[in-house]
Amino acid sequence: MLWSATARLSANPSPLHLPVSNQSITVFGKSKPSRVRCSHSRAMESNDDTSKAKGLSFDDFLSKKPYSPPTWASHLKPIPSHVFSLAHLPTPIHKWNLPNLPQNTEVWLKRDDLSGMQLSGNKVRKLEFLLAEAVAQGADCIITIGGIQSNHCRATAVAAKYLNLDSYLILRTSKLLVDKDPGLTGNLLVERFMGAHIQLISKEEYAKIGSVALTNVLKEQLLKEGRRPYVIPAKGLGYAINTSEELKFVKEVAAATGVVLDPVYSGKAAYGMMKDMAENPKKWEGRKVLFVHTGGLLGLFDKVDQMAPLVGNWQRMDVNESIPRKEGIGKMF
Repeated sequence: MLWSATARLSANPSPLHLPVSNQSITVFGKSKPSRVRCSHSRAMESNDDTSKAKGLSFDDFLSKKPYSPPTWASHLKPIPSHVFSLAHLPTPIHKWNLPNLPQNTEVWLKRDDLSGMQLSGNKVRKLEFLLAEAVAQGADCIITIGGIQSNHCRATAVAAKYLNLDSYLILRTSKLLVDKDPGLTGNLLVERFMGAHIQLISKEEYAKIGSVALTNVLKEQLLKEGRRPYVIPAKGLGYAINTSEELKFVKEVAAATGVVLDPVYSGKAAYGMMKDMAENPKKWEGRKVLFVHTGGLLGLFDKVDQMAPLVGNWQRMDVNESIPRKEGIGKMF
């Protein structure tokens, strides 16, 4: 149902937890909304002290363990044999006070954007499985591919470094910038801090050659050098294109609720949800909705030019040089 976004909400075979009892809720994330059944249970991925202690155990962090899927995912194939503990789980759930909700509608937010400072987002959930497979195959480096501000590539670089693996990132950019230093903003800063090997490709070259051929070329080069690469392929091409309405919505939600959405997955899903609520309020009245925030905030750096007209809230402070200085704590000079 939401496997791509929430593959390991809990290491135990248990459903989601909300402060409701035997009620049906609507789950929103990267896919279409789905109805699921929720019941109150301490065994779920709840936010009590016991659960927090288990989720953030220092003994578990970076450990590799055998994996048993929850019952609701046991039919999926293939089932991974092992999983690394790379994320800070469980991530919290809290009520999201969105404006203009239909009558008696509640929206609760699953904060996968808080799964870890450098790995934040749902990307870490899949990497826990993929890197376990890479290590099992004897890999010493990881190859992946994405856009110049790819959250996936940043998360891969961090997760690989946690496990002492090198990362090779093929990043696509405009043909005007492909021969220039890509800079140190957003995801690029984190990737370069991690020592990732970055190779730039133009969007035109990417479209002509394709991601599979590009990763295969790099894989063959590394094999000739005696390396043992593991390839993580690209997914979801073209989805990162935003409309001005979607970006305006992301800004307005942040200003109204204090929650910053990424411009792609969570931003688009929330925009679609709120649009449908406005157009079909009767359908949503009385519902409890669980929205999965899949992280990816650094992807906003790829939208700076589009966002600039929406955030003009700054001005030069008007001060007079004749204002007498007042000594006190915090003196800067």
